[in-house]
Amino acid sequence: MEQNVTELSFEQAVAKLEEIVRELESGNPDLETSLRLFEEGVKLSRRCLELLDHAKGRICKLTQQENEEPKLEPAENEFGIE
Repeated sequence: MEQNVTELSFEQAVAKLEEIVRELESGNPDLETSLRLFEEGVKLSRRCLELLDHAKGRICKLTQQENEEPKLEPAENEFGIE
């Protein structure tokens, strides 16, 4: 993988994951390549889930604000994602 998984946006991670799925479904890669692609896919899947969880936290924070004008604030997270 050229770019570190933690630097990918959700859209980039999904696109790379789709590429991996297409490659694996083609039946062309040998066993070692298939295992490497699967490992990359797991990392990408985790990145997508991490970003979705962060987005969910931001949405929850927004909807829980009472008697205020809605404003979107970054949720606190352990990954440093904004």
